Amino acid sequence: MRAHLARVDAVLVQAVIAAALSFAHLHDVASAAGQDGWKAWAYPVSVDLLLVAAWRRLRSGEAKAAGWCWFLIALAASLGANVATAGLLDLDHVPSWLRILVAGWPAVAFLGGTLLVHSSPTTHDETSDAVDQETPEDIEDQEDTPDPAPEPPAPPAVEPAPAPPPVTVPAALVEHARKVAAEHHARTGTAIDTLTLRARLGVPPPMADAIAAQLT
Repeated sequence: MRAHLARVDAVLVQAVIAAALSFAHLHDVASAAGQDGWKAWAYPVSVDLLLVAAWRRLRSGEAKAAGWCWFLIALAASLGANVATAGLLDLDHVPSWLRILVAGWPAVAFLGGTLLVHSSPTTHDETSDAVDQETPEDIEDQEDTPDPAPEPPAPPAVEPAPAPPPVTVPAALVEHARKVAAEHHARTGTAIDTLTLRARLGVPPPMADAIAAQLT
């Protein structure tokens, strides 16, 4: 038990030291980039909160890709500040790209925190709760009740064929057909049929039928 407490105490001490140093380095970088006063102190808080949100997402086991992505972004910001303040960066002459990164960090941190914390929950828990609420009697009733036989599909409705449009026959064509019919009757002694009338006039079948109806 004491060995376990010793390990825990060592981890806590390391965590406090790392957090304090990283907090101070982030403050120094933000202050050197033109963020003075309370704004310089808000930057390390923003980075640490994004790290905590990403760590909680990784611990939950959901959307680990997003959790690792934002965890690495926050870790890069923290490590970058630590390395920059270790003598590799002249804090009196901060480059423009670093000023741009520092100025744009609040929007990036807000986006990451929103995606990590306020993402839509999965429906697994809701489904599990619904299953847990079912009593054994309900499950037995569901197992004993046979599934209803599927209804046969309804036959497709047959639409009636549309009636053909009425055929309009010009009066001149009717008079010509009368002459052809009279000539045929005088030559053969029989009334002209529809097929012969159609062949003599060169009209389609519907019009030939309409003309024959007017000759009778």
